[in-house]
Amino acid sequence: MIDIIYYTLMLLLGYAVYRYGQKQLAKGYRDENDEVTKPPLGPVGFVVCAAITGFLSFGLLRALAKGEIECVGKGCRGQVYTLAEQAGQYWSNMFFLAWIVLFLAYILYVTFRMWRG
Repeated sequence: MIDIIYYTLMLLLGYAVYRYGQKQLAKGYRDENDEVTKPPLGPVGFVVCAAITGFLSFGLLRALAKGEIECVGKGCRGQVYTLAEQAGQYWSNMFFLAWIVLFLAYILYVTFRMWRG
């Protein structure tokens, strides 16, 4: 039951982030006062976010290729989940990692689109 609540909350948060991004993009390059609309990330934040997204994307692809992933969290630090032995924990960590990568990539997309005008 707790897993259903956890995944539902993650999907709702993802939907909220999507709606926020769509509202930002709908504002356009300039707002009603003819001032430049501020994107969610600045230049330094964009580079840092891009680096983190790239690192996590590599980890996600590596976990898919090898069939094992390290536990994401404080309680199980250093533990490795394999697809063959712990399929449930493997896929829950993969889902969380994929969600974080998509979240960061969408923020980068919204920021880039707002910069481009």
